[in-house]
Amino acid sequence: MMTAYDIILKPIITEASMDTLASKKYVFKVASFANKLMVKKAVEEIFDVKVDFVNIIIVSRKPKRLGYHFGSTSEWKKAIVTLKADSKTIEFFDGLQ
Repeated sequence: MMTAYDIILKPIITEASMDTLASKKYVFKVASFANKLMVKKAVEEIFDVKVDFVNIIIVSRKPKRLGYHFGSTSEWKKAIVTLKADSKTIEFFDGLQ
């Protein structure tokens, strides 16, 4: 049985993601099998908020090199979650602004 914590892996805290907090948009790294409905239910369950809609982006792999050895980074999935106007904010992000 999967829990909400298996779907939402971690928050993404970058300068660009912090700029979107004013419009109630939050960015998370999610599991590669997750879809929009799974992410919406998981965020509502974990943070007790009302989600308006979810955008999912697949971040593709990038080539990397360390000396003579070549490789690439992993492919991962990112979700941008927009909350409803009447919903409360996610308290975890409040202290980061």
